Amino acid sequence: MATVTLAPMEGVIDVHMRDILTRIGGIDLCVSEFVRVSQHLYPASVFYNYCPELKTGGKTAAGVPVHVQIMGGEAPVMAENAEFVASLGAPGIDINFGCPAKTVNRHDAGATLLQWPERLHDIAAAVRRAVPDHIPVSAKMRLGFSEKSLALENALAIAEAGAAKLTVHARTKLEGYKPPAHWECLRPIAEALSIPVVANGEIWTRQDYLKCREISGCTDVMIGRGMIARPGLAREITAPPSGAQTRAGFAWLEILDLIIDYHRLIAGVPHPVWQAGRLKQWIKLLGRTYGESADLFLRIRRLEEPVDILSEVNSERERIYADA
Repeated sequence: MATVTLAPMEGVIDVHMRDILTRIGGIDLCVSEFVRVSQHLYPASVFYNYCPELKTGGKTAAGVPVHVQIMGGEAPVMAENAEFVASLGAPGIDINFGCPAKTVNRHDAGATLLQWPERLHDIAAAVRRAVPDHIPVSAKMRLGFSEKSLALENALAIAEAGAAKLTVHARTKLEGYKPPAHWECLRPIAEALSIPVVANGEIWTRQDYLKCREISGCTDVMIGRGMIARPGLAREITAPPSGAQTRAGFAWLEILDLIIDYHRLIAGVPHPVWQAGRLKQWIKLLGRTYGESADLFLRIRRLEEPVDILSEVNSERERIYADA
């Protein structure tokens, strides 16, 4: 059976979104937004900010573990921070070798490190040595920086350093998030490594998952944008192939209820502008799967108060009930 991991998406998949999506079901593991490690050991407050689940046993309210992702180019500092966050109760540590952001890459972190396999090995090995044996260390990488010639060498370097699992985003740094994802490039990696290789990139539907599995040879997947646009996707992927997956998705009315739940969760954040931004962001992303959400976004995109956005969501619900 497939293992589905909810990807870290900076500014999108935070503690509130993890709560919403893991309560739906089908998600086996979450990875936090990356903590940018540089120069020094961070205080506990920084890790609690990125991963509040550290205060609740390292799990979401639904009981799904959340591994803490760290990112940086200096092995000793990465190791020191990994050891500390493990002592705070992190159930696992993930190393980010895949972030394509220019600001990150300019500061010797993320995907820029894919140009030097030996550095990937040194960082992963240092983190593995620093973290207690019972806590898994994993990593996420892309197929390369500007091209793909080092993909297998990079993957082997990470595995040989002691990583328990490797997630591979099937594009280079320069390819960013532009389709297609090169799932065919994952197969040589999956066949060469003795540790699990997790496929990532352009999985929006159950059909995408099945095609990715066939082409890449990877059973396990990490999904980010696809899960935001289609909240029931993990449940659809893990449903038995008997047709039950068609019942694992969500109707538009159920999506509206999820948006209301999400508003309830973020209402405790004392920044209405931030709340409004997150609501509009999710409603816009849902438009890839739900045409009704694209229409709803057009009505709320200029609204600045969360209560006004919620009013439009409730009006949409009332219209559905009136037409039923």
